[in-house]
Amino acid sequence: MTPAARLYFLFVSLLFGGLLASLANIAWAADPIVTESTSTVTTNGSQTTTVKSPPPSAIAPQFSAGNNSDLCTIGATGAVQTQILGISVGSTFTEENCIRLKNAKTLYDMGMKVAAVSVMCQDKKVFDAMMNAGTPCPYDGLIGDAAKAAWETHTDKTPVEGEDDEPTAEDKRNQALGIIGSIFGAALIF
Repeated sequence: MTPAARLYFLFVSLLFGGLLASLANIAWAADPIVTESTSTVTTNGSQTTTVKSPPPSAIAPQFSAGNNSDLCTIGATGAVQTQILGISVGSTFTEENCIRLKNAKTLYDMGMKVAAVSVMCQDKKVFDAMMNAGTPCPYDGLIGDAAKAAWETHTDKTPVEGEDDEPTAEDKRNQALGIIGSIFGAALIF
């Protein structure tokens, strides 16, 4: 086949292919056939919806020292929930021995070792332990044997367990727990 014949054949093929594509496009673009029909659907029945939700909850507050070791407070909390009422309460109290330890450590860190020991000697157990070890607590600036002689002559100034009228940490904790228990008991009545 000659090059001119090939070119003629290509031209005729393109023309014929374009004609077929145009006819196909016209056929696809024609309006679709629509069939109209009517139907009626009737249903009878009932529907029930049940909603399930979690009960309300009373959450006790959190009182704690956390990572801050400079606090000498202890917390007591509680919560109670009934169908109608929820109550949560909390209380804190100060631990006196913790304060004594912190004060003694601060004095010791400042180089005041005798003062630090004097602070610790305010506790009856520490005072007795120091006397039993042969290293009596300081007395009005006296240390060693002079302090021991002073303590023996002034026995009225030695620390006594429970001498002060201030409630102990255990008393405070028990009081807070008693209040919380009373509130729980009242809430249970509701």
